[in-house]
Amino acid sequence: MLHPQVAAARQVRERPPAEVLAADQLLSVRRAMEEAVEAECGPAIPLPVVVDVDADGVPCRLYASRAGVPVLVYLHGGGWCYGSVETVDRLCRRIADRSGCAVLSVGYRLAPEHPYPAALEDAETVVRWVRTEGAGLGIDPARLAIGGDSAGGQLATVVARRQRDAATPVDYQVLLYPAIDPMLAAESYDEVGSYGLDRAAMKLAWETFVPSPAARFGPDVAPLAVADLTGMPPALIITAEYDALRDEGADYADALLSAGVPVVHVRYQGVNHGFARKLALFDAARAAADQIAVSLRAALTF
Repeated sequence: MLHPQVAAARQVRERPPAEVLAADQLLSVRRAMEEAVEAECGPAIPLPVVVDVDADGVPCRLYASRAGVPVLVYLHGGGWCYGSVETVDRLCRRIADRSGCAVLSVGYRLAPEHPYPAALEDAETVVRWVRTEGAGLGIDPARLAIGGDSAGGQLATVVARRQRDAATPVDYQVLLYPAIDPMLAAESYDEVGSYGLDRAAMKLAWETFVPSPAARFGPDVAPLAVADLTGMPPALIITAEYDALRDEGADYADALLSAGVPVVHVRYQGVNHGFARKLALFDAARAAADQIAVSLRAALTF
């Protein structure tokens, strides 16, 4: 059953239709998303360390409670076209506060100004920077996780696979309703595509992010196109019952499990896409953030 908080959340900020995102109003949509942070996400949890840093040219924000701790590199959602460090600020603060780990939130370049592979390059630049410079920031680069929501989840798991292939694996991945399939084939688009995220919006997002249709078939865009997922890092995958991306997230969890990768897949009932960062609007958001924190603490505090 759809939770009443979904309808209440829509009153705070309606998701714009696809035709708006395709027009020159994209900048205003980005601003509106940031301006709604206080209403959607609530007050900021104070932390000893909240500092903006430059990771070899990529703007990031570091959250930490103490020195020498593991780190989660976090990639925000927003269809690769909008969203920012600001829109996931409250979520990152809560994860850092509850887990004891540091969180490094990445302000990667957005499409259409910077289409694929710009965002992927930025994410990989940040991971390399953490490995070489992290100790100087008081974080432990030897204990490294990567994660993200929606479009950020796609970037996160692609980076995780590329790090595996480079023999520099990360230790853990956290994927919140990741965008996995550019072909938009999941049945959940038809079943629950009227609850805030539909096929038209995701089609536009994929086409804006990766303008070349041929490129959308490659493993650096479509994670399920990878021939072998063996050796991928253990994962926490969170999906939402009323989310068009629900089934592709579940399919990716199943594919990892089939490859022998330890996976915890949790489907939050009654909620829709994007719920997890909206801590002021969804009880489930606070539960999800705390679940992420617990999983990070278990995976990285070795």
